[in-house]
Amino acid sequence: MSTYQETFPVRVYYEDTDHGGVVYYANYLKFMERGRTEFLRTLGLELDIIDTDFGVQFAVTEAHVRYRMPARFNDLLDIGTSLIELAGARLAFSQQVCHRESGKELCTATIRLACINRDGRPSRIPATLFQTLQNHLNKELI
Repeated sequence: MSTYQETFPVRVYYEDTDHGGVVYYANYLKFMERGRTEFLRTLGLELDIIDTDFGVQFAVTEAHVRYRMPARFNDLLDIGTSLIELAGARLAFSQQVCHRESGKELCTATIRLACINRDGRPSRIPATLFQTLQNHLNKELI
């Protein structure tokens, strides 16, 4: 049973915070976007090449986020990303934002995406991509 997860480090910069030095809530979504991109990159899947070679992109359709504790200026975070759903034209990731030093979970999310063509219409995930992704589906989190 696969339990594949990729972890990507993110440093909190001043630009990521509000006046009080706490990470602005929407920036967690940016951190998670980076985590998903790096997850794909480790599988040899580059988003620009997927677009060029297959004519498809991935668009977020749902984001369920739970904020538990704030991250602050200069914290080092780990963005954990696991693929938990894969079917036809859709996929979903489970993501966690953890404080590197303390190990505390700050934020969790389930992000669902649709595979779309250049016209913005749903499109089946190309077979080559689907097979690569299927080999890294985290079946323990399903």
